[in-house]
Amino acid sequence: MSLTDHLQIPRPQPDGSFAAPVPPPADSAADALRDAQAKHEALAEQLDAVNELLAKPLNEILADRERFKEAAAAWDAFGAMWMLSQRAMKRVALDLAAQVGVSEEEVVARALVQANAVLNGDGVDLGGLVAEAQLAHIERHKPFLRKQFR
Repeated sequence: MSLTDHLQIPRPQPDGSFAAPVPPPADSAADALRDAQAKHEALAEQLDAVNELLAKPLNEILADRERFKEAAAAWDAFGAMWMLSQRAMKRVALDLAAQVGVSEEEVVARALVQANAVLNGDGVDLGGLVAEAQLAHIERHKPFLRKQFR
């Protein structure tokens, strides 16, 4: 391709203005080839993953699935237990706060201060209430948690 293949000479319109130049069309054959190669590589990776899975005996595949289901059920039960305990602790905190004349808004504000201290502090464990494993778990999810505790 030479420069003259890409050269566009604008022609004036009847009112004397010029239209904006239209970009030359991309080399569609090269783009199509690149897209096809990328798609081929992605499909080849998927095929390799499927072949690796299918190379396992069926009982191993099913055992993996059962372990995943058990783990998901355990996390679901843990989530339910955690939610219940958090709601119960909040109720206790609000009842105690009401007895000493502290508003619900103040309790929530103090809780957010404590949560942010853990999220933004280096090793803040709320006086030993957050275990080391829990701090590690919190560390893995800091970006998500920071969105929640603004």
